[in-house]
Amino acid sequence: MDDRYFVCILAGGSGERFWPMSRRALPKHLITLFGGETLLAQAVRRAEKVVPRERIFVLTNEVQLEETRRVLSFLPPEQIQAEPAKRDTAPAAALATALVRARRADAVVALMPADALIRDGETFARQLHEGLAAAALGQAFVTLAIHPLYPATGFGYIELGAAADPAAPGFHRVVRFVEKPDEARAREYLATGRFGWNAGIFIWSAEHFLREADRLQPELAAFVRDWAPGAGWAEKFAALPKISVDYALMEKAAQVWTAWAGFDWDDVGTWTALPAHFGKDAEGNTVHGSTLIVDGSNNIVVSNGRTIALYGVDDLVVVETPDAILVCPRSKAQEIKSLHAKLPPALM
Repeated sequence: MDDRYFVCILAGGSGERFWPMSRRALPKHLITLFGGETLLAQAVRRAEKVVPRERIFVLTNEVQLEETRRVLSFLPPEQIQAEPAKRDTAPAAALATALVRARRADAVVALMPADALIRDGETFARQLHEGLAAAALGQAFVTLAIHPLYPATGFGYIELGAAADPAAPGFHRVVRFVEKPDEARAREYLATGRFGWNAGIFIWSAEHFLREADRLQPELAAFVRDWAPGAGWAEKFAALPKISVDYALMEKAAQVWTAWAGFDWDDVGTWTALPAHFGKDAEGNTVHGSTLIVDGSNNIVVSNGRTIALYGVDDLVVVETPDAILVCPRSKAQEIKSLHAKLPPALM
């Protein structure tokens, strides 16, 4: 293993579309719906195939810090850092870079979200290592593109161009990043074979990050250079611009390289993702926990204790927890996060 390589995992999201199981203090990446371990723990286990445990860092928020450290009790607490303010992914990327650069000036960091479901950890680890090696050349930001399975309107897209560099076989130059398109445009992208989903996996050397940030977002570069453990940096972090790393750096960078991901990937962003992982019965129903469905089809039903019985209804999402029950049409699953503005604080 190259001791310049580090992995930082972003684990501060709220997972609003997975309410009522996902809450601000216990979001999607901290629940165990998808296997015996949380999505966050699974992400750390995958990272351990690439770098040793002491070079894995997790960025969360103050509300989730205690539970994150409990779930990741095998990591030293100092490697789990709470962001002092919610400032989006560009400031998080700067903090990740500062943390690893404080340990090695020539560090190369892979930044990735905690809430993706990936079963093929071996292929993921191999390609992440290849991405780190490509980023270590210091010429470009590096990312991985997911083969699109359908014309998704909830993901950003990456257009792949010519081969990047002989020293980075398999990588292509990124022509452009495209934010979430409408369905017609997404179908056009799929037809070309040149567009992949943007999974939010980004890799760079600390030196290259600083060069591009100096040019595009000087506040981020200054934060990285000035960062030191102890008091003072939290206030500087809170003053950083609230902007995504895509907008701040990736879309304007001089060079971004990407490779097609050979592993499975699902951001399991809404309840409608469950059939792909839990299967369906002959009527198209997907169930988890104690459930009974009579004369109903294409329902998604999740019980966490009490029995849920459906009779004569179709195309519903029903999720039961000890203190809340969600019922909505499958077609509205993407809009569940709009409930949060109306929920009492105890249920958020």
